[in-house]
Amino acid sequence: MITYDKLWQTLRDKGISQYKLIYTYGIDKAQLHRLRKNMVVKTIILNRLCNILQCEISDIMEFIPDDANSSTDY
Repeated sequence: MITYDKLWQTLRDKGISQYKLIYTYGIDKAQLHRLRKNMVVKTIILNRLCNILQCEISDIMEFIPDDANSSTDY
């Protein structure tokens, strides 16, 4: 599973609020909602976040292996 939990810490570390992402940088509220819920997000949004935050992709997202007992659809 891909999680975006690191994004929120990176935002705090950089002193950038979600309000600022929306109203200064034009990040859509719906995209932030999708990030909060670890849903599918367009790579262009991830690219923009990395540019805004001047960070690496690993600073905003993380791969956590699924439980080995769960079924995986590919």
